[in-house]
Amino acid sequence: MANTDGLRALEAGCTRFVQGHGRRTAADILAEIPPDTELDRYGEGGVVTALEERVAALLGKPAAAFLPTGTMAQQIALRVHAEARGRRGVVFHPACHLDWREGRGYERLHGLSALQAGELRRPLTPEDLEAVAEAPAALLLELPQRDLGGHLPSFEELEAMAAWARRRGAAVHMDGARLWEAAPFYARPLAEIAGLFDTVYVSFYKGLGALAGCALAGPGETIAEVREWRRRHGGTLYSMWPNAASAMAGLDRRLPRMGEYLVHARRIAALLGALEGVRLLPEVPQAPMMHLFIEATREDFEARVRRLAEDEGLFTWAATWPFELPGVQRVEFSVGEATLALSPEEVSRAVGFLAGGR
Repeated sequence: MANTDGLRALEAGCTRFVQGHGRRTAADILAEIPPDTELDRYGEGGVVTALEERVAALLGKPAAAFLPTGTMAQQIALRVHAEARGRRGVVFHPACHLDWREGRGYERLHGLSALQAGELRRPLTPEDLEAVAEAPAALLLELPQRDLGGHLPSFEELEAMAAWARRRGAAVHMDGARLWEAAPFYARPLAEIAGLFDTVYVSFYKGLGALAGCALAGPGETIAEVREWRRRHGGTLYSMWPNAASAMAGLDRRLPRMGEYLVHARRIAALLGALEGVRLLPEVPQAPMMHLFIEATREDFEARVRRLAEDEGLFTWAATWPFELPGVQRVEFSVGEATLALSPEEVSRAVGFLAGGR
């Protein structure tokens, strides 16, 4: 993503926000941490252990480990699966986050190999996997697929892809950075969704709005190895309690509202789809997120963002995604607490203004 120059500074002066949970200061985030939080020591005890137990229970897994970053967690998970099977290949979609945004650390640090399946512009299907000839160490599925606007496969497709991996002797790993947001689409308990996977990674700072950190859940033996690799990566910090306590607060406050976020996202999308100069991916949100393609030059887009911020105290976007068509700005739209404070009509009017007032 590219930040449009100078726009982010406008956020501090705004009182309404289209995106996510809006602007939150350090004081806002820290105020969510209970003053009686129990401390950990090198990730053992206190709120860290309580968080790990809570996540394991939510996902129906025997164990979970707290890690400071998803980059670390997922590379470690895949390494552990590869070592257990004596294989190095990992199957994933061409737009996999690990491949696009993490400097291919799985390859450079852990000697794993990419086995891409499917096509870049559409979701992975069970049929795509049949074209993979090599027996892989693991199949990685991202729920939802961020670079496809939050697309989610059906539960039946998930079952078929997991079954394919197990027939090949491979582990099934979920990149569940936004699993919390995906759950309402399936209308099933989190543990039932996670039950299709051997290991599940979940993030706490994205949809839950917590401080940085994540958890990796799975079998006890696997998670024990994960803890060893966490230490080798320098990820077992002396004090991890602030991040874990913030994650607990996010689970308490925002996990129960994911269904509301999705309903609001779909109501907004129904209006945005009728706007001239605006396209949606997907047209009907499957998670409380979508990508918008807004017909505007970078200069016009920036000027209109600034106008809404300065004249109406409404902050929209300061960052756009690279897109190959000139005169089109691509933005990621995540629906959260701040979005709920705006009616679908208010959001539609703001996006229409960014597209030239049409």
